[in-house]
Amino acid sequence: MAGFDSRDYEWGDITLIAGGHDVLSVRGVKHAAKAEKEPVYGKGRKPLYIGTGNFSYEGSFTMLKKDYDVLCDAGNGSILGLVMDALVGYGNPSTGNANRTNRIVSLQFTEENEEMKQGDKFQEMELSWIAIDILKNV
Repeated sequence: MAGFDSRDYEWGDITLIAGGHDVLSVRGVKHAAKAEKEPVYGKGRKPLYIGTGNFSYEGSFTMLKKDYDVLCDAGNGSILGLVMDALVGYGNPSTGNANRTNRIVSLQFTEENEEMKQGDKFQEMELSWIAIDILKNV
């Protein structure tokens, strides 16, 4: 009988590779796939079915400014012109996790802004993006 391991992924098991760069200061990863859906009506008052339209993919990466600067340098001073793939790896086989990797295809950043406040010990950057696709467990 196969064993069951209830251990879940932890933050220390996350790896982000953006445009070939291992983002060591990654502090947050968020990505979502969405589908346009709406009820389709015909005869009567109830929908006949639910129609599906376009799919979209978006998310954000949170990292420290030093890794943001590496991406800016790759984009000749701005991340807004970059087109890249990113890999988000979950798991660490040395601690018993199976590896799972999601590939974010043709990611493009949608905004760049910098913020720092009095008392901050570091500068954290949240970079929003859109993509063509998110391939799960590649």
